[in-house]
Amino acid sequence: MTAFAEGVPCWIDVALPDVEAGRRFYGGLFGWTFDEPADRAYGSYTQAYVGEGEDRANVAALAAKTDGRMPTAWGVYFATPDAAALVARARAAGGQIVMDAMPVGPYGTMAQIADPGGAVFGVWQGGSHPGFERAAAPGAFCWTEAYVREADVERVDAFYEEVFGFGARDLPELTDEAAGVPFRTWSPAGTEPGDDTAVGGRAVITDALPAELPAHFLSYFMVEDCDETAAAATRLGGRVTQPPSDVPYGRMAVLADNQGAVFAVLAEPEG
Repeated sequence: MTAFAEGVPCWIDVALPDVEAGRRFYGGLFGWTFDEPADRAYGSYTQAYVGEGEDRANVAALAAKTDGRMPTAWGVYFATPDAAALVARARAAGGQIVMDAMPVGPYGTMAQIADPGGAVFGVWQGGSHPGFERAAAPGAFCWTEAYVREADVERVDAFYEEVFGFGARDLPELTDEAAGVPFRTWSPAGTEPGDDTAVGGRAVITDALPAELPAHFLSYFMVEDCDETAAAATRLGGRVTQPPSDVPYGRMAVLADNQGAVFAVLAEPEG
């Protein structure tokens, strides 16, 4: 992958207190290999890869937390050709700017934004680093969704449509009965909303979940066997926060790594 349309997830990274422990966990879980950390000016950034030789492709990165108050969490980045302009749209649409557009050496320009419900995401204007070299393959990113409280759904939906121009499609069949609001998928501007174009979605935090759970993005990695991956996560010191279950698009589970960062895995349907 070398180019991404605006609004398409193009990169993912995790902020960890111990990057070496992260390397052991994700290397064991997904078979990732890693480069040496980049200059500390860029947060000792360590890229993760799948494949070998000419087939080797970057899929994610691990970063050392620079402040213990930062969340130990995965963060997803949406592509944009103009980070400053997108930040301005997000501010006008009711978002909060966590980090204004900032150059990251020759690699690109980033910003971090909280939507009106409080879910934080990044945007990335690629330079020498456009984003993933592989996605929707075993060990690589395949999906992301924003979880927000029901009271914020209307504002959040309007925000993403205004900022990214997403086309929306509601899927009642993926809606938790306790949610009361249909799950919504997003497709990039100029495309027909549907399974073939969807790049992410919006879900609702139901009352069955802890009241203190903040709005957040949950990102998915593709795996060949969901149950084996969940079992491996436990062996490697992580936790299963939502056991493997069947969904219309395969079999999924929600996991936490050995430092508490939460992510999901998805295995495509057999056959």
